[in-house]
Amino acid sequence: MNDRTSRGERREPSFGYERGDSRHDGDMRLSPDDRTTPYRPSASRAEPARQMRNAPKTPPKRGGGGGGRSSGKRRRRRSLFGGLIYWTAVLGLWCVIGLGGVVAYYASQLPPINQLTVPKRPPNIAILAADGSLLANRGETGGRTITLGEVPPYLPKAFVAIEDRRFYDHFGIDPVGLARAVVNNLRRSGGVQGGSTLTQQLAKNLFLTQERTASRKIQEAILALWLERTYSKDQILELYLNRVYFGSGAYGVEAAAQRYFNKSARSVTIAEAAMLAGLVQAPSRLAPNRNPDLAEKRAQLVVTAMADQGFISREAAKTALTAPAEVPERIGAGSVNYAADYVMDVLDDFIGAIDSDVTVLTTIDSKLQASAETTLVEALAAQGSKLNASQGAVVSLAPDGALRALIGGRDYTRSQFNRATAARRQPGSSFKPFVYLTAMEKGMTPDTIRDDAPVSIKGWEPENYSRNYRGPVTLATAMQHSLNTVAARLIQEVTPKEVIRTAQRLGITSALQPNLSLALGTSEVTPLEMTAAYATFANGGQSVLPYVIREVRQTNGKVVYARKPANLGQVIQQPYLSMMDTLFNGVMTGGTGAKFNIPGWQVGGKSGTTQDFRDAWFVGFTAKLVTAVWVGNDDNSTMKRVTGSGLPGEIWGKYMKAAHAGSQPIPLPGGFWQGAPRPLDNGAPIAEARQPEAAPPTSDRAWVPPAPQEKNFFERLFGG
Repeated sequence: MNDRTSRGERREPSFGYERGDSRHDGDMRLSPDDRTTPYRPSASRAEPARQMRNAPKTPPKRGGGGGGRSSGKRRRRRSLFGGLIYWTAVLGLWCVIGLGGVVAYYASQLPPINQLTVPKRPPNIAILAADGSLLANRGETGGRTITLGEVPPYLPKAFVAIEDRRFYDHFGIDPVGLARAVVNNLRRSGGVQGGSTLTQQLAKNLFLTQERTASRKIQEAILALWLERTYSKDQILELYLNRVYFGSGAYGVEAAAQRYFNKSARSVTIAEAAMLAGLVQAPSRLAPNRNPDLAEKRAQLVVTAMADQGFISREAAKTALTAPAEVPERIGAGSVNYAADYVMDVLDDFIGAIDSDVTVLTTIDSKLQASAETTLVEALAAQGSKLNASQGAVVSLAPDGALRALIGGRDYTRSQFNRATAARRQPGSSFKPFVYLTAMEKGMTPDTIRDDAPVSIKGWEPENYSRNYRGPVTLATAMQHSLNTVAARLIQEVTPKEVIRTAQRLGITSALQPNLSLALGTSEVTPLEMTAAYATFANGGQSVLPYVIREVRQTNGKVVYARKPANLGQVIQQPYLSMMDTLFNGVMTGGTGAKFNIPGWQVGGKSGTTQDFRDAWFVGFTAKLVTAVWVGNDDNSTMKRVTGSGLPGEIWGKYMKAAHAGSQPIPLPGGFWQGAPRPLDNGAPIAEARQPEAAPPTSDRAWVPPAPQEKNFFERLFGG
């Protein structure tokens, strides 16, 4: 330390020369004395720098020093390899993080896992005939739920064999199967295999749409993992078999078996099971009823896969390959669907909303249903074109109102409109019995005489179909030959309002117009209404409410509805009923229905034809069956002179004779009026009722039945 410093004087840096300095003029570097803290350079840093400055500037010798060069290369290789590993790890980590983010994002689009539930399968309504055979399935699925225990073991195994051979080994996602599918697709230069497991397919069917996007596949995988964690393998397989789509509106293996083989899944063969399993890959393209060759080739692959995996024996596989499944040809016009539609129309009135599978036992007689369909379709096919008659309907009831057959049209596949229950058409002369019944209840009898002659009522001038007139005739004769003039005179006497009351009392629910032309059937009604009203004449005068459902059960056997016998009361008193049955029987023995009489049976009926031949009807009954047949065109166009005693009568007669074949004849409970001859027991035609001479009668009332608890005129006169 110099003197100035020791004295506390401030020292400024000096850039000049002082005594003792060795620096030359212009040297701007600081000396160690100029620093506040003495600086001592590190030897480790200073020495290399000094060596570098002092190293000779000569190039290295060629051909020597190889060991050093190789060592450097090895160091560089290790450095490159280490970097590659490092950056690969970094990239992989970021991929994992990115994939996790994507999965988390799409998982967030799903409902919370703790709230996730398998959606309920839409309920199926199995509609059965009276004998328990299946008529049709209704509902979104086309068939009921079925359990693994109900089907043969090879049926579910067929799906495992062709769709997911590692089903019992994977956890919902099958990396091995996915890799195999990718390799096979690359080898075949096309997307010919998929890597989705059965669990993934089920997840898609239960929760997702059918779109093919990456987001949907990610969600599908997430849901598959949830399904595997929540359900057992057998439960997943059962869910799959009941939810997968098989085409033609069939969801689930039971619906598919019924649709393609007309049998339950419980009864399918190995060959049929293989065809069903092969179908799910492409239901439209592989449908056996559309492309049987492709369906069979696919089924062969399934059978082979089942044998390879030990699900069936080689002998069973050989049998299945040599006797492939056949899709039975559907015969008929599908008329049972008209009956099934009617069942669905009324089912809600009995059980309300449906939230589970149910079985509906109906009153439909499958044999009568098939017979009615065949008779109608064949008749229209043979004569419909030349007669310009394109449509028809048949309704057949038991006398108590139980529906036995219902044909709503010529071909259900072409038109689902139910003409039997929904089409309101003019009934023509088949409406006249309501006029005659009203007249009987007003005091007339079958022997009452009215004049068959031209008539004019306030400008209305009805004519007979034949344009001929018979003069004074009994009401029995007028009904037998369907004389319009007599019906017009009767409705004028009893009034249209009274006729409407009678028709409504017997079951006609359609609106009827209170005019005189009502006597000739100008107000529109449905075939079902007419059949129900005529049933009253066949059952002893009891009111009839048509019904088609006997019982409804859940799949567990619980009865949710059972019909109880109903007594709706007497709507036609016995004397008038016997008179009316006598009139009806006269039509069948000597009138417009004589060609369609049923030997041995007491039969009643009435034909009907509307103006310009737009509608033609025949309605008739025995003590066993009441049937109405309508023929016409949906556009209300004119037929070529088709009358009720023509084509409809022929259909009615053929169907009713077949329906009564082999049955013991039963007499009509109403009997016949004592003033008219009864039919012979051997079924011979009955002679036409004896008519009085043409002299005008002195009284309308040949016989007036007494009112209840009231003496008649003769009793009062003679004190009887």
